Parts: sequence; structure tokens; C-alpha cells
Amino acid sequence: MRKIIFPQAHWPQFAGGLKKYDIHLKAINSNGRKPVAIWLGIGAGMLIIQIVLGGITRLTGSGLSITQWGPILGALPPLNDAAWKRSFELYQHIAQFKKVNSFFTLADYKSIFFWEWMHREWARLMGIVFFLPFVIFLFRRMISKELIKPLALLFILGALQGVVGWIMVKTGLNDTDTSVSPISLATHFIFALLLLSYVFWLFLSLTVKQRRTQISDTARRLNILLLALLFIQLVYGAFMAGTHAALYAPTWPDINGSFLPATGNGRLIHNLFYAPLLIQFVHRCMAYIITITLIVWYFSMRKVKRGSLLHRRRLLPLMIVLLQATLGIAALLNSNTPHAIYFSILHQFVGIILLLSLVGTLFLGRVTPGDRKIVKAQRARAIPSPGSNGTNLANKGRRVNVE
Repeated sequence: MRKIIFPQAHWPQFAGGLKKYDIHLKAINSNGRKPVAIWLGIGAGMLIIQIVLGGITRLTGSGLSITQWGPILGALPPLNDAAWKRSFELYQHIAQFKKVNSFFTLADYKSIFFWEWMHREWARLMGIVFFLPFVIFLFRRMISKELIKPLALLFILGALQGVVGWIMVKTGLNDTDTSVSPISLATHFIFALLLLSYVFWLFLSLTVKQRRTQISDTARRLNILLLALLFIQLVYGAFMAGTHAALYAPTWPDINGSFLPATGNGRLIHNLFYAPLLIQFVHRCMAYIITITLIVWYFSMRKVKRGSLLHRRRLLPLMIVLLQATLGIAALLNSNTPHAIYFSILHQFVGIILLLSLVGTLFLGRVTPGDRKIVKAQRARAIPSPGSNGTNLANKGRRVNVE
């Protein structure tokens, strides 16, 4: 880490650059900061619950039980026997009933209807929780202009996620497919994770008082790489659920007695998205890669300033990934048992927490536009005299750490 000497007289104008660009320093006034932060925190918590509900809906085979969208009129479930029979009749027209659940009675249908209805109802509740406080905050001028656009983007992403969800359901409402498309399922899942990450980032920007922590470029790049790898891994987790890939090889560490899957014929690109054994193989390999990369990242964070929030939290992602790997193995080995759904839901939940932990470490070690401006200005003005190594200027100026 280099030390650049920066004359004291110039410090205020360059330090002001960080204040100009750091959104959490002037996004809301002092009276509105805490309520808005609480609102975003509640929203992030509700999104986590919604993603878990989506996992339960998928694992119980409930996703196609409601064949009509009805974003407003569908808020209430069938209220009498005649309404239940009409809903059940609509379900009987699709391939999932004809090919998989033809033995269903009305009572069986009600059991799967509940989870899909709850998943949609929670989405409606989230819309209310996000929208009404936002209007109140605007009316009371508790949100400044700098935060309005990021929050507007939040609502756009939320609406888009609802549309993507219905498009996903439509892929299974036909006479041939017994489930939704794995690709559409993964798309819906990733949109939800991106939305959650975005809300969590806004929440951190309003609650974390510590401005920034000096970390190495290597650690920061590894953090970004880990997030990219984890998103790919979560996509393949959705493929695992969409193709029931665990049932094809419920063994570990081998895959049905081999370490390489027998994928059969077909194009590699197609098999990467649709061949259950290859999907499981990729999912396993990604888990190993992420775990190893996280260990490397942890050791790259040894030089982080002691006592900083990032220093205190650097062990958390590593502990979570080890728990996540253990739950993944347990879910795989128990995929043929009645307890499979519990392991799978826990596995998904811990994966979400791992994502948020890495988003948090990226936030704590981020480089803001203001940081870059200060560094650029320091480098332009730090011209020590020959042979002095900055000693003379150090007595007149201010020493700043630059990565």
C-alpha cells in the first residue's frame, strides 16, 4: 500500500468530493433517515420470505395450481364449494394434472393451491408495504431527490419480477409440459435475488455509518468474483429444482459410482440446461470452486484494519459457505426421503444469506466515485522533492492511504 502526501491546504476541497458522491450522507434528512432505513430493512426481510415461499411452492409442485393471474381479483381464494370446483376444473385441463396428478381429489388440490396462493398473496402484501410508506415519505419530504430515482428503479424491478413470474407459470399451462420451464424458473429466481441485493444495498447505505475500509484490490476483485460465481451457482440451484436433478444421483462424493456424469447424447449447450446429471455435476463443481475461492478471499483480508466492521465480519461468509455445503450434501443424500423438502429449503435459505453476506462485504470495501476523485487528485498533486521521499511535505500536509 502506497503513502501519498497531500498538502493540508488542499484537503477540504478533495475530501468534499466524497461527501458529494456518497449517497448515504445526504440522501435523506436527519428526521427521515431511520424510518426509511427500517422500511427498506422490512422490505428485504419480506423478500427473503417470498423467495423461500417460492422454493416451497416449487418443491411441493404447487406452482401450476392457479391457472389464472388475477393480480387483484385473485387476492381472495375460492370462498365456497362452487368456486373451488371451478378452480379445480381449470387445473384439470393442463398436462400436470393429466400426466402426474390425475388421482387428485378436491382436497389434494386445495393442499397445493395454498402454497401458490400464499406465494402470490405475499407478493401483493409486499407491494403494499413498499408503495404506501414510499408515498408517505414523499408527502412528508423525508426522501431527498437523490434517493427518489434509486427507489423508482426498485419499483420497476418489483413490477418486472411479477411479470417474469407469470411468464414462468405460463410455460407450464399447456397440454404437454408437466412443470414450468427450468430456464424461466431460474430467470424468476435470479430476478428475485437481484431485487433483494439491490434493496439490501440501499439499506446498508442508510444504516452503515462507517464510510469505507481500505482493502487490497485483490480482495475486492475476489469479492466481485465470488458474487459472480454465486449467482451462477444459484442459477444451477434453480435448474436442480426444475429438473429434480438430485433424484438422478442421490450419492456423494461420487455420482452413482463415478466422478463424471453419464450425460448421454445431445449437444453440450442443451445438456447444460436440461440434462439432470450434468446440471448436478456443474452444481457440485461450482460449490467446490466457491468454497476454495472464499478461503483465498478470507486470507486476502488479513490486512484489513483491525476493529473495522469489515474486519469483524470477514469470517462470516466462510462460515456460511461451509454450512451451505453441508446442507447441500444433506439435501442430496436425503432427496429420496420424506425429509428432503426441509433440507432443500434450508439449503436455499442459507444460500440467500451467503449472497447477502458477500453483498455486505462488497459494500464495506467499495470504492465510491468520490474515492476515485480523491485518489486521482492526490496522485496529480503528490510530487515529492528528489531524495526526500515526501519527508518535507509530510510535515506540512496530510498522509492518506491509497490502494
